[in-house]
Amino acid sequence: MRRSSRSTMPGGRTSASRRTAAGALVAVTALLAVGVQSAPAGARPGGRAQPQKVVEKVRAGALPLKLTPAHRAELLRSANETKADTAKALRLGGKEKLIVTDVVKDADGTTHTRYNRTYDGLPVLGGDLIVHRASSGATKSVTRATNATIKVPSTTAAYTAAKAQAAALKSARSQGAKKASADRAPRKVIWAARGVPTLAWETVVGGFQDDGTPSQLHVITDATTGAKLYEYQGVKQGTGNSIYSGQVTIGTAQSGSTYQMNDTARGAHKTYNLNHGSSGTGTLFTDADDVWGNGTNSDAASTGVDAHYGAALTWDYYKNVHGRSGIRGDGVGAYSRVHYGNAYVNAFWSDSCFCMTYGDGSGNAKPLTSIDVAGHEMTHGVTAATAKLVYSGESGGLNEGTSDIFASAVEFYANNSKDVGDYLIGEKIDINGDGTPLRYQDKPSRDGTSPDSWYSGIGGIDVHYSSGPINHWFYLASEGSGPKDINGVHYDSPTKDGQPVTGIGRANAEKVWFKALSSYLTSNSNYADARTQALKAAADLFGNGSTSYNNVANAFAGIGVGSRIVSGVSVTNPGNQTGTVGQAAGLQIQATSTNPGALSYSATGLPAGLSINSSTGLISGTPTTAGTSNVTVTVTDSQAKTGTASFTWTVNPVGGGNVFENTNNVNIPDAGAAVESPITVSGRTGSAPSNLQVGVDIKHTWRGDLVIDLVAPDGSAYRLKNSSASDSADNVITTYTVNASSEAANGVWKLRVQDVYSFDTGYIDSWKLTF
Repeated sequence: MRRSSRSTMPGGRTSASRRTAAGALVAVTALLAVGVQSAPAGARPGGRAQPQKVVEKVRAGALPLKLTPAHRAELLRSANETKADTAKALRLGGKEKLIVTDVVKDADGTTHTRYNRTYDGLPVLGGDLIVHRASSGATKSVTRATNATIKVPSTTAAYTAAKAQAAALKSARSQGAKKASADRAPRKVIWAARGVPTLAWETVVGGFQDDGTPSQLHVITDATTGAKLYEYQGVKQGTGNSIYSGQVTIGTAQSGSTYQMNDTARGAHKTYNLNHGSSGTGTLFTDADDVWGNGTNSDAASTGVDAHYGAALTWDYYKNVHGRSGIRGDGVGAYSRVHYGNAYVNAFWSDSCFCMTYGDGSGNAKPLTSIDVAGHEMTHGVTAATAKLVYSGESGGLNEGTSDIFASAVEFYANNSKDVGDYLIGEKIDINGDGTPLRYQDKPSRDGTSPDSWYSGIGGIDVHYSSGPINHWFYLASEGSGPKDINGVHYDSPTKDGQPVTGIGRANAEKVWFKALSSYLTSNSNYADARTQALKAAADLFGNGSTSYNNVANAFAGIGVGSRIVSGVSVTNPGNQTGTVGQAAGLQIQATSTNPGALSYSATGLPAGLSINSSTGLISGTPTTAGTSNVTVTVTDSQAKTGTASFTWTVNPVGGGNVFENTNNVNIPDAGAAVESPITVSGRTGSAPSNLQVGVDIKHTWRGDLVIDLVAPDGSAYRLKNSSASDSADNVITTYTVNASSEAANGVWKLRVQDVYSFDTGYIDSWKLTF
């Protein structure tokens, strides 16, 4: 979180005094956004129905194991030994290599291993990926930050490093940076976080930002043209008598006759006094009797107690709730620095020092060391060690929101009567001086700036405000919508679509988001991907289609991301069908249910000669009579819930439908080039019809891998199906309708199919055109 002045941007839109852009690696995050948020809580509406929470038991096998540092190190060693084989299995290019960065293991033996990539020895920023393996070692799936092929024409830079450095310094100074200087010489990288991979220079500019926060501005410059591709700010913002939490127990160590603020039980986490300095480590807090501070600002150790206590709570929360030993999972403690600068109204986390730093607030009277601030800052370190969410645009908002989510989680976990758990961020530090918190998770817009819901331009605002929707999702997923009172605080959470949301319970919502963060999200994840990955996590923890799975999806719908899932049976309408007397037909009905168990299928109005398999939903047979039938398919689940789909099926007489078919099999290479199957149409006059029927029968596991096009004789392509990483069903057996009236009917038509993801294969069984 950062704080500084605000200004009005062109067009009268109030925004941060500058937009903090981002890159593939996040180094530092500050607590406050630019500007101090202040807004009244608003009137207290009432009278609306309050959805009840539905708390399901998680699947124990999907929870992360509590790995010891030694066990985690062994998993990392094993992944390093096999990374060359992994790169080969992923079909990476010959110039690409993998670097193992993290591993999470579930109780059922599933592992989620994170990798960075290099290309010809150069770091690939935005090329991270996660390989998910079953306990047997078999690869289940792969999550990639980018699907682009990593390749550049040359690794020789036409634009020099010196010019890139000069441009980066100029950019930093234009944003008000003080004492700006290059921390190191620019390094050559492959920039793959956005669009086509590009040879680039990464320059890191040090110094201080305009509010006194240290600066680590990363500037990405095209190494061929000199254009600025991206930039992001790397700095994110015994017995103790604390200021905010009362008398607490803290971890200390004795050295001779002196006690140190050194928590040896938590990775040797130390707390230092900067004594209003702005560099270095500071002086380790020591005490003669192991009783620290007096609970007020008059004793510098009181602030140290708050920071030390907050770090211990955050360590314990991640270890006891999520099985993570330390921020990086390696059992090593970070350290804290308090009394930074003079009247510095902020706190920040820095990867470079692996530490939290806290200012003393306005007039040095309100240190930013409350429990939720400590949880927020340390969580930036967890994010940097896992998903590495780029600190700009939508991924930057997710990064900030993640720190807020676990800040609240740590505060509830602490169960401290002096600082009770709530869905308010920074309420104790009272930075506005009027009793209002920094952010509200039940209704983010209460701060006057943060949006409650996603919108298409949200990536263009400060990340501390674009975090609003994911904060709102967490509240909705935890507690549901509508008015309610929790721990003496009144909340009233709206939804984007005006429909109620039922919560799954805070503990379960925490588990869903942590699993998404640690096992599925990548550096470039946006809000749409956050929904996809959170649902993967919910499926692991509760089952696909479970009540909790559906409520997680509905909480996202409540912030304007994705559609709702209605409990019961959903049947995909296949569209109107055509066929010919005497020619075999096939149509696979697709249906899902939110209830577990098998589905049964029935149909009315099928053309004579066709029938539906009651167990699989496959309609097959050979039509015997010409004509048009009105078909209704009914699907029933294990709880007797039903869903229907209605469509017409036209059967043409022999010779009347002009059906052209290719029944030759064509293999589809896994994650390879597109293949084509031709059909030559002759004997037609004029143009193709506006309702050209394209019947497709493709056998392929995980059909979401496939992109399918119809190619006309003149080369025009008509997209029939896009790829979808979440569509895990098998086979594409259906009929598409294409408006081909601008095409000549006669000529060679082609069905073009490409598999764009790895690990699943198949073939074109047959396809046909009906004019």
